[in-house]
Amino acid sequence: MRGARDVGMLTPQLLYLLRQATMETLWMVGLSTLIAVPCGLPLGVLLVCTEPGGILENRIIYPVLSGIVNVGRSIPFIILMVAIIPFTRLLVGTSIGTTAAVVPLAVAAIPFVARIVESSLKEIGHGVIEAAQAMGATPWQIICKVLIPEALPALVLGTTITTINLVGYSAMAGAIGGGGLGDLAIRYGYQRFRTDVMLMTVAELVLMVQGIQMLGDWLARKLDHK
Repeated sequence: MRGARDVGMLTPQLLYLLRQATMETLWMVGLSTLIAVPCGLPLGVLLVCTEPGGILENRIIYPVLSGIVNVGRSIPFIILMVAIIPFTRLLVGTSIGTTAAVVPLAVAAIPFVARIVESSLKEIGHGVIEAAQAMGATPWQIICKVLIPEALPALVLGTTITTINLVGYSAMAGAIGGGGLGDLAIRYGYQRFRTDVMLMTVAELVLMVQGIQMLGDWLARKLDHK
C-alpha cells in the first residue's frame, strides 16, 4: 500500500530537487573533468614519449608510470572513494557533498585520461614523427606541434568518453553522500518507493550523456582537417 500511496505526480518541490540535483551532477562532472584532463594529458604524453622506441625512451620512468596508471584504473570507484577519504578531507575539509565527491571523481579519471591520450597519440604514423626529427625538431616541438595537433580530434573524443564515464561515477557517488542525481534517486526514488522519481533521474542522466556525446562528436568533426 505504501508504494501505491507514494507514487504520484511530481510536485513542485520534487521538480525543484530534480533541477538542483541535475546542477549538482553537472558541477561534479564538469569540475572533475577540468581537473582530470590537464593532469592526465601530460601523463599520457609521458607514457608515449618514454616507452621503448619513443622520442624520450626511458626504461625506468615508463614502467613506473605505466604501473601507477594500471593500479589507478584497477581500483573500483566505490573502494577508491572510501580509501581516499582522509585525502578528500585534507583538500576540501569534508568527505560528504558534491565538492567532496569531485576529489575521488578526478582521481579516478586521471589514469583513464592518461591511457586514452596514450592510445590517441599512438595512432599517429611513425613517419610523421620521423619527418619532424629529420627537420631538426626537438622532442618538445614534436609533442606540441606534431603529436597533440594531429591527435586533437581523437583527444576530444577521448575526453567525451571520460566525461560520460564521470556521469556514471557521479551517480554512484551520490548513492553514498555525494549529492546529485544518484542521491535523489536513492533517497526519493528507492527509499520512498517513487518509481516516477527513479524514471525522471534516469531520463536526466540519459539526456545528459546524449548531450555530451553530441557535443564531443561535433567538436571532433570541427577539429578534424583530414
